[in-house]
Amino acid sequence: MNVPHTLRSAVFLAALAAFSTVVHAQAPAQGQARGGRGGGGPGLTLTTTAFEDGGIIPNRFTQADPNTVSPALSWSNVPEGTVSFALIMNDPDVTINRSTDDVLHWLIFNIPGTSRGLPENVPLEATLPDGSIQGLNRGGTPGYRGPGAPAAGPYHHYTFILYALDTRLDLTPAATRAEVIDAMNGHILGKGVLFGRFHR
Repeated sequence: MNVPHTLRSAVFLAALAAFSTVVHAQAPAQGQARGGRGGGGPGLTLTTTAFEDGGIIPNRFTQADPNTVSPALSWSNVPEGTVSFALIMNDPDVTINRSTDDVLHWLIFNIPGTSRGLPENVPLEATLPDGSIQGLNRGGTPGYRGPGAPAAGPYHHYTFILYALDTRLDLTPAATRAEVIDAMNGHILGKGVLFGRFHR
């Protein structure tokens, strides 16, 4: 049976349209993770009301202010099974001693898995009342050390990285960033990143 060319074309176009509809329905929406264990959906999200993501960090949260305070942070879309969080803040625009090391501004881990943020002005103590532990920053003190990039030069990018973990870390306030990262390996359920810019 000979099918007219125009009819064959119409059938082909209809089939192509149906296929495109199926593919579009199965494709993840923009910004969503593709399939995998646990399915798609938004990942761990870290935010602050102190500045816009990628924006300028106000002086009160930096070394430009003699009474520097840490910004309030909050997070959402916490992965199921989260036992604790770890937060690392660094300045990747600096190199130290001709190495790949950069400047560590804040290291805090064993934040309870039930937490959904940190308040402004976290105390500069090694161990906080909720059991969170703050390691030593580049200045050799526990807790938050504000951005301090000099005016002569480009803005530095201060990065806050939050990790959701399926365990607490068996470490003390003397732990280095490398030791914390090593202990986290194999236990990371999610990761959220926030950054701000600053120079004096």
